[in-house]
Amino acid sequence: MTKIKTIGVLTSGGDAPGMNAAIRAVTRAGICQGYNIKGILRGYDGLINNEIVDFTTENVSGIIMSGGTILKTARSKEFRTVEGRKKAYDNMVANNIDALVVIGGNGSLTGAMMFAQEYDICCIGLPGTIDNDLYGTDSTIGYDTTLNTIVECVDRIRDTAQSHERIFFVEVMGRDAGFLAQNSAIASGAEAAIIPEDSTDVDQLARFMERGIRKSKKSCIVIVSESPKCGALYYADRVRNEFPDYDVRVSILGHLQRGGRPSAHDRILASRTGVGAIDAIRQGQRNVMVGVRNNEVVYIPLSEAIRSDKPFDKKLITVLDELSI
Repeated sequence: MTKIKTIGVLTSGGDAPGMNAAIRAVTRAGICQGYNIKGILRGYDGLINNEIVDFTTENVSGIIMSGGTILKTARSKEFRTVEGRKKAYDNMVANNIDALVVIGGNGSLTGAMMFAQEYDICCIGLPGTIDNDLYGTDSTIGYDTTLNTIVECVDRIRDTAQSHERIFFVEVMGRDAGFLAQNSAIASGAEAAIIPEDSTDVDQLARFMERGIRKSKKSCIVIVSESPKCGALYYADRVRNEFPDYDVRVSILGHLQRGGRPSAHDRILASRTGVGAIDAIRQGQRNVMVGVRNNEVVYIPLSEAIRSDKPFDKKLITVLDELSI
């Protein structure tokens, strides 16, 4: 096995608060352990287009508190092709990069796994996604900050909901994972959360309307996980059609959720996993994601991190139901 001397680091997919803290940790821990560090701009596209720069400790000075990513990010269509990955590998070789640290979510780590399998290279993943949907880590980088952003927004929306006695459907990110919706609903005192993990034969909206709307509670907040078919707009239209006496509004938080200064929790998680990535490389580990579980740094095969369903605690649904009466 070739001795690793130079490590490349990139951010890929949607940005998440704490990515800069992770870049800083990988860079400084790597330099501390004697590695050369190279920053790759614009995710896998930057690897394909040879946008690669030498990184020193000064490059990451003063970024731990910043949202977004100084390396920029992208969702690369070209990297999904055999030809694109070949270009990326050739540029790795040309820049003497022996290992790759990829900070991103499910799609980004899937790309890292494919890349590693095709070219027998060391790829280490860091869980950078606000959705919290990667298996093997209690939390992902960016999730805590996003959760707090949502709660702050919902607190403000509730002022208007109560003033006008309205039902507000607030749509949050998460795609196929309801962690953001369920936990922000509990934290903000919302009356209900509509999430994919609770999608049974029971009509979630009908159940909420039967249980949650009472004469003593004329304003309500419902948090909805984003969905192309059944998002907040869908449920709001249903209420307007099925319960025309209610005044209904929709607020889609969108990209507002991604930005902002990372919380202390996300900065610490990013720092620990960034150092953990360098430790994994030193130990000779390959193709793993670094997570934190039960307050311990753990290493999960990329195949498990992206393919296994992250357990959702169904007791959280009961907690919200009981507290929203």
